[in-house]
Amino acid sequence: MEKTPRPDKVAIVDEVRERLSGADSVVVTEYRGLSVDALAELRSALRPAGGKYKVYKNTLVRLASTDMADEFTELLTGPTALAFTENTPEGEPGDVVSVAKAIRDFSKGNPDLVIKGGLFEGEFVDADGIKALADVEPREVLLAKLAGMMAQPMTQFAGLLQALPRDLAYGLQALVDQGGGAPDTPEAEAAPSEEAAPEAEADTADEAPAEDAAPADDAAPADAPAEEAADDAAPAADADTDAAPAADPEPEEAAAEAAEEPEAE
Repeated sequence: MEKTPRPDKVAIVDEVRERLSGADSVVVTEYRGLSVDALAELRSALRPAGGKYKVYKNTLVRLASTDMADEFTELLTGPTALAFTENTPEGEPGDVVSVAKAIRDFSKGNPDLVIKGGLFEGEFVDADGIKALADVEPREVLLAKLAGMMAQPMTQFAGLLQALPRDLAYGLQALVDQGGGAPDTPEAEAAPSEEAAPEAEADTADEAPAEDAAPADDAAPADAPAEEAADDAAPAADADTDAAPAADPEPEEAAAEAAEEPEAE
């Protein structure tokens, strides 16, 4: 004949099943050798973080954890107590890290408390995983760091917006101090070019006579024929000179004839 479970045990099994499914984490511990006062101290340390420390019979926990991993049910040996991460007394969600940290710190001062393993978000975690979870910074610290990381770019952006007008004013003032006023306009830059134009024209005028003098060399060949003509005329003059004495005998003959006429008389 099958034995019917007692109603009180059924209620405990339902309670354990509900806690296992609703808790963010479950830490399985063995409390052999701990006094009642020590257990009360541990419960007080867990309460602010939303931890609930409960002692159940292993057979009832096995019945409630049929859907859990086999590794979890294998931890249910000896005097076992479960630490559930639920809501805080203020109704806020419990902090898994703070619960794991509280159990780890308590076990350091009370070696009789042994951490076996547990569940984190429904997945099995061994004892080393629970201790590693305890090393994580609490939620408040992580949220503060996250808020600081998010606020830092906004602060830098705000500082950049404030620096832009200030830097622009400094830059304009430095430009004015360096140039003595507003920057030169294209018209002002063109003025030196216009002033340089007369100088260029003067240089051109100075070079012009040299260019005009050049035809004098070209005119030299024209004088050469004149010199050659003078040279040709020189022999002709010499020829006339030589020919002049030939005309002189005529007066001499006339004089001779005149001298001879009186003798005839």
